[in-house]
Amino acid sequence: MALPRIPPRWRLPEGVDAPLWQYAHTPRLAAEEDAYFSGHAMHEQDGAILDAHFPAPGALVDLGCGIGRHALRFAARGFSVTAIDLSADMLRLVGSRALEQGSSMNLLQANLCRLDCIPDATFDYALSMFSTLGMIRGKQARAHALAEAARILKPGGRLALHAHNLWLNLGDPQGRRWLVRHLGRALLRQDSLGDRSMTYRGVPGMSVHLFRWGELSRLFRRSHLRIDEVLLLDRTTARPIDRPWLFPRFRAGGWILFATRV
Repeated sequence: MALPRIPPRWRLPEGVDAPLWQYAHTPRLAAEEDAYFSGHAMHEQDGAILDAHFPAPGALVDLGCGIGRHALRFAARGFSVTAIDLSADMLRLVGSRALEQGSSMNLLQANLCRLDCIPDATFDYALSMFSTLGMIRGKQARAHALAEAARILKPGGRLALHAHNLWLNLGDPQGRRWLVRHLGRALLRQDSLGDRSMTYRGVPGMSVHLFRWGELSRLFRRSHLRIDEVLLLDRTTARPIDRPWLFPRFRAGGWILFATRV
């Protein structure tokens, strides 16, 4: 099947570059999602963590739902779920799986930086998992996406967000080499500090933003989200690390943050 033509840069949505557009419009990626992530440590761990932190059903939005790994589970638990993604192919698969499961949910194809179609204070819970925020291109666009997540939460509503730690690259030789090269270049261009590009699932030039803790915590404060709890994740097992007080900024492969809209 021929891919849709990538629009010129000036017509791409906020926070979306050409590789991310291609990723969102490549049908095979939705079909291959389960097989590709089978056995992935994060997929084995984060569902149980979310279930424990969001025990009481309510209105929940899954921001960047993919094929519905979390949306479907929360719908089965009795939550009123809205699943949002940039990819129509991902959403079609979520919809078909929801029908098979006997669950109902709202499906919305949208850019997470601009959720004007959703009124303020709509949801009790919001999810932004598996480095969804890091896939958004550009510092300002990421700030807009987090502010939109806060806006559509009710006062007192809670957000769960996963992000990767820039310093996880210290854990292997290839990562250390990349880190040395990257920091030298990025210090000259602060906007790119933390952006790591790769060929991802056949899409060249895909980037994910790896955060520093201070950068991430400032984003939350500016979005009027109070961080209540932070789980520091092991880079290999995705389980909370032992002795989290010991050099946490360098030992964590990433974080799951729980925050409340204030």
